[in-house]
Amino acid sequence: MGIDVTRKKSSEPSESTLFAYFNEIGIIAQLSIVLFERNLPEGLNNSQFGVLNWFCRVDSEASPGRLATAFQVTAGAMTNTLKRLESKGLVKIEPDQFSGRKKKITITAKGEKVQKQAIAASAPLFQEFAENCPQENIELQIEQLQKVREYLDQRRYN
Repeated sequence: MGIDVTRKKSSEPSESTLFAYFNEIGIIAQLSIVLFERNLPEGLNNSQFGVLNWFCRVDSEASPGRLATAFQVTAGAMTNTLKRLESKGLVKIEPDQFSGRKKKITITAKGEKVQKQAIAASAPLFQEFAENCPQENIELQIEQLQKVREYLDQRRYN
């Protein structure tokens, strides 16, 4: 027995419509990550860029646990990403001055530069996309996608 795809007389979308909506978002995410990674500086992957971008957007300092929570990955996965970034001189890992066990992570000047370079290197992709999608459509979609992100973010621990 499958999902009933007939629409009810309400304004609520059906399960199949919602599935298609989130399926499209997932496909867009995958395709855009692959395109974006092609323009990243040599040796940097999307996960590593994501951490650098988080520091530039959100906060200048964080613990590995805070970052793991923000990216919804295990502490081990985040530690691996941070060690790779540290080996490239893009983040600094120091002992937390208030706790002997915790670590404090900060982005370096080189990390900030690489983050900006990665975005600049993607400018031609963004320009090509802009030529094919009217700005008013993009702005409307940003508002709608922010609502979806906020909704999902509020429910990530449920």
